[in-house]
Amino acid sequence: MKRIPLKNQSILPRIDGIMKDLVKLREIASLPQEEFSDMQKDYFDVAKLRLREALEGVFNIGAHILSRMEGGRTTAYKEIAKKLGEFGIVEKDFADGALMRMAGYRNRLTHFYADVPAAEVYKVLHEHLGDFDAFLSAIKRVLEHPEKFELSVE
Repeated sequence: MKRIPLKNQSILPRIDGIMKDLVKLREIASLPQEEFSDMQKDYFDVAKLRLREALEGVFNIGAHILSRMEGGRTTAYKEIAKKLGEFGIVEKDFADGALMRMAGYRNRLTHFYADVPAAEVYKVLHEHLGDFDAFLSAIKRVLEHPEKFELSVE
């Protein structure tokens, strides 16, 4: 069975978007927590939006890659995380840990956004932005050496 190539035009703009989101999120994370939480200044709202957009980018990229692998197609975020580990796109421990948490947090920000407190988002900004870097590094390996994953890129 001939596999459909990965499409750079589907992946690269999302990588760029995640990187732009990370720049803004790191800038916001540098604020004192009191300023971040000040509802008059919108930092918290911007952080939630940028965090959700970055998470969407991660899982859109993951779904695109998996759609090119036999038995990989799925749209459920936690299933995407799991399969990325199973197929070796990311380290299995990363998939089962950080990526699964990222999937759950994307769902929390999307469906329960009104229940997410500023202190929680502030903590995520300080403790988990590196997870995006780890994901992007794994995707870079796939794009540079798709043959290692029985893939091709166009």
